[in-house]
Amino acid sequence: MATQATAQRRLSFLQIAIALQTLTIFLQAVSAGLLLTASYGETLHGVGARVMYGASMLYVLAAVLAWKPGGGPLRPVWQACGFLVLASVQVVLGIAHVPSVHLPLGVLMFALSVLALARR
Repeated sequence: MATQATAQRRLSFLQIAIALQTLTIFLQAVSAGLLLTASYGETLHGVGARVMYGASMLYVLAAVLAWKPGGGPLRPVWQACGFLVLASVQVVLGIAHVPSVHLPLGVLMFALSVLALARR
């Protein structure tokens, strides 16, 4: 009985990947604010973008591992791949300096990531 309760409370690799992705997106919002106030804001935001993109790739890997060897549903794989596409668009928009789309897309990505985390 105690073993089942412990197994149910443990976080899965997929949940950890989504939580990491959500955290990195939140930190991107913080570093975007630092762009306006600190000289190191641009560097921090650039490094954070790479970390966020890596977290999105980790989310895809975790979703595939939960699906294929784990026998889970395919839907998280599609969601993770869609999120990686959004992250790619976000990086391109950031490099192109298109804040009118970059900022709302960042807010959307954070909301979708929190929603994915809540569903797990």
